[in-house]
Amino acid sequence: QVQLVESGGGLVQAGGSLRLSCAASGRTFSSYTMGWVRQAPGKEREFVAAVSSWSGSKTYYRDSVNGRFTISRDNAKNTVSLQMNNLKPEDTAVYYCAADVVWSGRSYSDYREYNYWGQGTQVTVSS
Repeated sequence: QVQLVESGGGLVQAGGSLRLSCAASGRTFSSYTMGWVRQAPGKEREFVAAVSSWSGSKTYYRDSVNGRFTISRDNAKNTVSLQMNNLKPEDTAVYYCAADVVWSGRSYSDYREYNYWGQGTQVTVSS
């Protein structure tokens, strides 16, 4: 069982920055690919970013956030973070931390690949 707890959401003006953090339980955190997924009102969940297991040497981003968002992990602290810069109103959503504990064969950019989810944190970007 993996428990994920997000923090760091809030209200920010367009062009501003926020940093989301996710604390994970479990002694094998470093073996999970970790991701961030978001869901805007009335829309389907969508992949935002992912970081590979162990060293986190590989990162993946959806096109619309590439160059603005940075995902990172700290295995010593069992945390994964998402630094979001130059935020836009279209980034407004509930952001979920997700863990890929059992690989099902999907791409890491497919939100359905992830097995465990946090409760979500609201990010609102005003224009």
